Amino acid sequence: MPVTEQKTYAFFQGNIVPIEDAKISIMNHSFMYGTAVFEGIRGYWNEKEEEMYLFRLREHFERMADSMKIMYLQVPQSVDELCKIVVELVKKNAPRTDTYIRPTAYKTVHRVGPSLDNNPSDMCIFTVPFGDYFHGAGGLKVQISSWRRVEDNAIPARAKIVGAYANTALAKTDAVMAGFDDCIVLSENGHVSEGSAMNVFMVKNGRLITTPSYENILEGVTRRTIMEFAEAELGLKAESRQIDRSELYIADELFFCGTGAQIAPIIEIDRRPVGTGVAGPISTMIKDKYTKICRGEVEQYAHWLTPVYSRKLAKTKN
Repeated sequence: MPVTEQKTYAFFQGNIVPIEDAKISIMNHSFMYGTAVFEGIRGYWNEKEEEMYLFRLREHFERMADSMKIMYLQVPQSVDELCKIVVELVKKNAPRTDTYIRPTAYKTVHRVGPSLDNNPSDMCIFTVPFGDYFHGAGGLKVQISSWRRVEDNAIPARAKIVGAYANTALAKTDAVMAGFDDCIVLSENGHVSEGSAMNVFMVKNGRLITTPSYENILEGVTRRTIMEFAEAELGLKAESRQIDRSELYIADELFFCGTGAQIAPIIEIDRRPVGTGVAGPISTMIKDKYTKICRGEVEQYAHWLTPVYSRKLAKTKN
């Protein structure tokens, strides 16, 4: 008998519908002007438990609510309602592999002109199977990008705005075309900002250091997670301060972090080896602990997880 292909569903215009019915017009305002905000949320499949764990679901939607406020986006669903919709959608799609969830709040008017006023909003969500964002098993080779991170007073850094990702696309593309895996971008004042689409940490003399919010970074959920568990689990208190470009060249370890990137050690920057040129012990420990937390293997962090299929409820922080 022929194998029946699993139908895929999306949340669109207030309902869960087949993905092929979730379409917008070429005249849509957000399509023309990038006037939308989004989140990236991961679901981790635990084969042993046959459970899908959604990582820090509520925190992602809380950040998205902040992004929407900045962009004059108002949708009818509350954070709690959006969390429930995602669980329902993932359950409907029934993936048995790691999954990426993409909610987008967008402007719906059909008109020429970028203004956000008198411009209704809506929410759409889809899911796709999603493994590793980076595929370099030994670590990443990156460059310092010639592109600068967009200033907060130009495009707000704290909002995950669709149009802002032109900056990311240019920086990432130039790095890949030059033979690198990714890049690190600087702020306009010349200090380290972040990766093309992820935060960055540096290890120096046993200290864990990351860039501050005022260097035009998106304040990542994964970044916050590392800062919360590194001290408790590994005895490493994370420090947030300005980082100069040249500090990266003499760092003991560097790694990217983000929902897509997860924890990705950097072994080379601008053709210079980072530390010994292999993934360092602290980066490796953080990566291993983070992976176990995301897959539901560390009980004390169960409140960060939302199980999709199980009847047991995660102890969600309110």
